[in-house]
Amino acid sequence: MYNELTEVDIRKMQEEIDYRMKVVRPKCIEDLQTARGFGDLSENYEYKAAKQELRRCDSRLRYLRRMIATARVIKADGREGVAGLFDRVTIEYEEDGDTETITLMTTLREDAVNGIISKESPLGKAVMGRRVGDRALVRVNDDIQYTVRILDIQKGSDDDSLPISSF
Repeated sequence: MYNELTEVDIRKMQEEIDYRMKVVRPKCIEDLQTARGFGDLSENYEYKAAKQELRRCDSRLRYLRRMIATARVIKADGREGVAGLFDRVTIEYEEDGDTETITLMTTLREDAVNGIISKESPLGKAVMGRRVGDRALVRVNDDIQYTVRILDIQKGSDDDSLPISSF
């Protein structure tokens, strides 16, 4: 199994790894040592909290390293008139006529609340590779599905300002 990520995704993950190794983890270790000096560890909340924070930091480091190790680098599909990675796509929900503009992005930088949709989500999969005027069936699961129509596609590029998800 591999993760489809862009070079920007990988660079951002490596920057976070470096920051966590140089700043966050040493501070967690220092906090743990300070809390250990407070006495009885069985009733020492500061020690338990510091230990938990160190575990959380180490877990995030493992996650980021695993993502990089299993990554397959992808690039945006630059075909004109076809919805692809980084493109802003205006869609119409056929059931109620509502429109929405979404940006197709890698899973690592999705933010559905702000209209940044993963290319691997049901909506992202349905829209990828479509042209203006095409209808796309979005299958959420076996019971839920809906149809959208592509109204507009604006070519985009990899937006370096979008943060990676912090899960």
